[in-house]
Amino acid sequence: MKHRRFFTDLCLSAIILVWSASVPGEMTGNQNNPAGRDIMAQVSTIGSLMAGNYDGLYSIGELLRHGDFGLGTVHSLDGELIVLDGKAYQVRIDGAVHDVPHDMKTPFASLTWYDLDETIEAPAGELASLIMFLDNHINKDLFYAIRIAGEFDFVKTRSVTDRKPYSPLVEVVKTQAVFERGKCRGVLIDLYCPPFAQGINVPGHHFHFLSEDKTFGGHVLDLKISKATIGLDVTRELFLMLPEGFNAGDADKEDLERIEKGTK
Repeated sequence: MKHRRFFTDLCLSAIILVWSASVPGEMTGNQNNPAGRDIMAQVSTIGSLMAGNYDGLYSIGELLRHGDFGLGTVHSLDGELIVLDGKAYQVRIDGAVHDVPHDMKTPFASLTWYDLDETIEAPAGELASLIMFLDNHINKDLFYAIRIAGEFDFVKTRSVTDRKPYSPLVEVVKTQAVFERGKCRGVLIDLYCPPFAQGINVPGHHFHFLSEDKTFGGHVLDLKISKATIGLDVTRELFLMLPEGFNAGDADKEDLERIEKGTK
């Protein structure tokens, strides 16, 4: 196994990119990194996922060795992946929420050890105002794990799936399943990536939702907060895992925006 490590200083923080050529299903480790928990661990890239590379690469069991909070998808793009409090959940195309077995694999996921750095109260309102509020409270050149827990007046989510021969993600979301729930309690999982992460991950905020009763969730398209608390965890390192034969794809900015917003 060969590793090529590139170190870049940015805003007095170290962003560590580990490009690894490894056997699919085996995840290289960062357990010996002195920073320990302050790392965003990621399987593959958003560009590769957008290109239709949906076959699982690393098991959920291996993934959970690298964090307890995050999001992504699972093998064959079979729904939305949520990692919360160290457990993995799958929101399938029918809207049902399932525990994810540890032997299931993921083609794309990001997660970290969630360690609270700062708490602020969320403003009541819709998704656009939440994003604006968050952007005014973070350093947009760093990575963040953001947990927003509380009461919601409305949440709109989606899930997707595909089967071989796989289609590009921008085509798959045209057939997404959309779900809505009124008043509920739950948690927004938000992984923020800075603009320079274009092609590696989703620049800006990427939200998944899981209801408190674990019966509703998915990739967030819209919401309205009633009362919630925001927990910020700044993450200064990125651990990127790329399997042998990796295909980077092309993360077209306009296509990515359509995917995230669920527009055709």
